[in-house]
Amino acid sequence: MDLQALFDQPQALPSAPGVVQELISSFADEDVHFKEISSKIAADQVLSAKLLRLANSAHYHVSRTIGTVDTAVTMLGFVTVRTLVISSGLTGSFKGTPDFDLNYFWRYSLHTAVVAKWLAKRIHENQDIAFTVGLMHAIGQLVMHAGMPSPCRQIDEKASVWDDRRLEAEQAAFGFNFADASVELANRWKFPETFASAIRAFPAPLQASPPNRIAAIVHLAAWFARAQKNALSVETMQATFPIEVGALLGLDFDTINEEMPSLDELSEGLDILIAG
Repeated sequence: MDLQALFDQPQALPSAPGVVQELISSFADEDVHFKEISSKIAADQVLSAKLLRLANSAHYHVSRTIGTVDTAVTMLGFVTVRTLVISSGLTGSFKGTPDFDLNYFWRYSLHTAVVAKWLAKRIHENQDIAFTVGLMHAIGQLVMHAGMPSPCRQIDEKASVWDDRRLEAEQAAFGFNFADASVELANRWKFPETFASAIRAFPAPLQASPPNRIAAIVHLAAWFARAQKNALSVETMQATFPIEVGALLGLDFDTINEEMPSLDELSEGLDILIAG
């Protein structure tokens, strides 16, 4: 099965909620009307309820209770609200498949996203784009497991979703990998090319011309999230640190290991995103 045939499987391609599609389109709309978007978020009971839970979570340390979508936009800002709603839409659009732990997958993706956001803040890159790309960089895994479950289970036995050999194993078996599937989903959901190009380049960000900095951030973030998921020792992490990718961003292992908060602290309050 090639990539086109995969996406022709009706069960492989979920539909994003309408308001999420509009928020994705708003990246290219300089005249977006926040009030109109807010009212559409408020009309979606699932998304608005999750947004308000997120806005009132420990992650944002707001000084008073946020009770409406309009207040959330006012206090958190439209960009943050957009990021949260799109992220919630991404995680809520996929259903679990047999033999695939959806909660584990989203936890790994969330960890990648929060590390990417911290790294982006550190080097003055766009934190919201880094977070969103981090969250969806491996989303092609869900498409592949939904559309071709049996072949994917065979790969699972050799290399798990958070095994650094996974991309190579998929490429050898199928002629494409989960990054390719993630890019295709980003294109079909009409994310801006900024997102698609970062996802495309994240496995090897230095090979892009010019090197893609958001992809490099996500590459480092995914490396860190995998290392934590696999309980690697500090010594092993240091030995596997992507030195050249770090150098592109002006980051080294010691900076990440010693200065970055823990994953629990970075993701505090955001578990709501991946809750059912």
